[in-house]
Amino acid sequence: MVEILKQPWSWYVAGTIIGLIVPALLVAGNKHFGISANLRHACAACFPVDIKFFMYDWKKEIWNFFFIGGILLSAIIAVTLLNNPAPIAVNPKLTAELSTYGITEYSTMVPAQLFSFEALFTIRGLIMLIGGGFLVGFGSRYAGGCTSGHAIMGFERFTGAIVNSHH
Repeated sequence: MVEILKQPWSWYVAGTIIGLIVPALLVAGNKHFGISANLRHACAACFPVDIKFFMYDWKKEIWNFFFIGGILLSAIIAVTLLNNPAPIAVNPKLTAELSTYGITEYSTMVPAQLFSFEALFTIRGLIMLIGGGFLVGFGSRYAGGCTSGHAIMGFERFTGAIVNSHH
């Protein structure tokens, strides 16, 4: 069983599992699947201020903290127990293209020149971290959620809005 878990899963298996979680959350308690809202819940819980955006009953969303905790715990389990030590297989055409950008080394999952502690503490790494963090945070807030959440949950919200508007 562990060997099956160590192998990469096809996109349609993981997609089906995620796709079934969305209606299960809706049926179980009208909960919306998403990650970016957790930052708002954490800020509302840890920094009770008189800002209208953070003034709501965040305790109703506490299940989200357990959800995030489960993601972190499963990541730890995956890295420690299910880690595949073989280097990642990269398509030769992609390897050739990435080498033109100076990316020639790969860790077990990602290009080492982009994702490493050494790369983080360079000007380029700090710009990517701070600039990327700002753009993701701003975009998530402006759009009312992250793109992943909208892609997974957006259709259900949209159809719910259509159904509710007709009543």
